[in-house]
Amino acid sequence: MQNTLQIGLAVSADQVSALFKPRDPQGNKGSFGCAAILGGARGMTGAVILAGRAALKTGAGKVMVGIAQTPMPVAYDSVTPELMLHEAEELIETAIKMDAWAAGCGLGQSEYALNLLRQLFIKRRDIPLVLDADGLNAVASGEISPTWGSGEIVLTPHPAEAARLLKTDTKKIQDDRSAAAMALAKKYKVWVVLKGAGTIICAPDLSWQINTTGNVGLATAGSGDVLTGLLVSLLAQGLPMSQAVPAGVWLHGAAADQLVQQGIGPIGLTAGELADAARSVRNHPAK
Repeated sequence: MQNTLQIGLAVSADQVSALFKPRDPQGNKGSFGCAAILGGARGMTGAVILAGRAALKTGAGKVMVGIAQTPMPVAYDSVTPELMLHEAEELIETAIKMDAWAAGCGLGQSEYALNLLRQLFIKRRDIPLVLDADGLNAVASGEISPTWGSGEIVLTPHPAEAARLLKTDTKKIQDDRSAAAMALAKKYKVWVVLKGAGTIICAPDLSWQINTTGNVGLATAGSGDVLTGLLVSLLAQGLPMSQAVPAGVWLHGAAADQLVQQGIGPIGLTAGELADAARSVRNHPAK
């Protein structure tokens, strides 16, 4: 599929159809990809765990979590012990064995965190990467050069992060969100997901779309980490960027919509509730 979106139009049912494709009954965990996620500095371990749970519950065969603390604060996640937790440096050494990477969720801005990100950029080679949160801030500050290798990249900024990346202010981002997304895609030659009400998805060729699923319940801490987990999961499962990015954004919003329909939110909806809802959406598509 070409890396082209329908300019200005909403993400369509056809674009998310891959989410609902039946699985091969002969498949095994290796068939559904290995997603790796780097993040979780001291005080922010929950961010990378949220992303990992979302990746696992939306279908990745295996999920590796590299925690940016030495020693690690926990040996395993008691809620989802299926997550494979590693010290970050240990996991990065196996970077080329992964099917997709995500980085930045609660990563922090310490020199240790920055060095981890530099190592990952070098060692991931052509493996797709979702860059979020502190990963974006590191690039925006100039601490990290966007020399991240040949593999495809998707940046997932909220408006304030987009403003830092473009050296402008948040109001200007919000005044013309599609233009801001295109500016980011052009500057960094990447896919862009500009989060917010009416998330904008922009391809490297500057074609763009708007997502219409979701609600104000997503305006809560950790929601972006869940989106990162969904995106890296779909990429690990073999969806090309041109399918995985719009489908992941749509699924994130659809999960929040399902929760609100069930009476869970929007007030008080938590990021931790989204992964189960996203799993439900994938397994029980609307007729």
